[in-house]
Amino acid sequence: MASMIESAWTYLITNFNDFQLACLGSFFLHESVFFLSGLPFILLERAGWLSKYKIQTKNNTPAAQEKCITRLLLYHFCVNLPLMMASYPVFKLMGMRNTLPLPSWKVISTQVLFYFILEDFVFYWGHRILHTKWLYKHVHSVHHEYATPFGLTSEYAHPAEILFLGFATIVGPIITGPHLITLWLWMIVRVLETVEAHCGYHFPWSLSNFLPLYGGADFHDYHHRLLYTKSGNYSSTFVYMDWLFGTDKGYRRLKVLKSDACEAEGKEM
Repeated sequence: MASMIESAWTYLITNFNDFQLACLGSFFLHESVFFLSGLPFILLERAGWLSKYKIQTKNNTPAAQEKCITRLLLYHFCVNLPLMMASYPVFKLMGMRNTLPLPSWKVISTQVLFYFILEDFVFYWGHRILHTKWLYKHVHSVHHEYATPFGLTSEYAHPAEILFLGFATIVGPIITGPHLITLWLWMIVRVLETVEAHCGYHFPWSLSNFLPLYGGADFHDYHHRLLYTKSGNYSSTFVYMDWLFGTDKGYRRLKVLKSDACEAEGKEM
């Protein structure tokens, strides 16, 4: 397996230069993972499949879904791509490389874990600031146009928010100056996580059922359903920041009420 990965990587670094791989390669990898993981949830919603796992009964209209996709393509090509290109000198300055040998899985996993921890901390405070009255009205309200989120709404946001919260995602790699393959793996798992958090479905196999402190779709869907002044649940991937600062109390109370209601129904039966 390792030799296959190294052979594929050798082909890439032989046929493409550093800038092409770091900027264009990263962009097209992001677009592929994002749309391939997000589009199926539009299909599920339109077809009504697996509806028993849908968190909200309300569905988005086809027009609303198409508006999201159109805006995303505009933002990705006009904001994300230029940002990736502008960030290239910074990453090179901090030591990012794409040469062989590839880093060990121990190095990759340690760095990605560090990125998750740091991203959760930075994202929490950035997201909480965006829920202050002025910033919510003029910036963050764009993301909250979709009170019933679906996978692709994870990146539907005001360009200023893309820049603001995007910093939380790249600050870890900027600090460590990783190998490009580590950066790509971090981007893949981060995209898959945020799409899952906005998917609108809570499945029996959802990670939040097995991984302690993992937020997931049910946790973040609650955030989208409520008014901005009362929402809470500001965390990104893991929910320890909301737990520490008590900004998930409403969500936890709701979970207890639902659990009590289910127990009462079971006793009546």
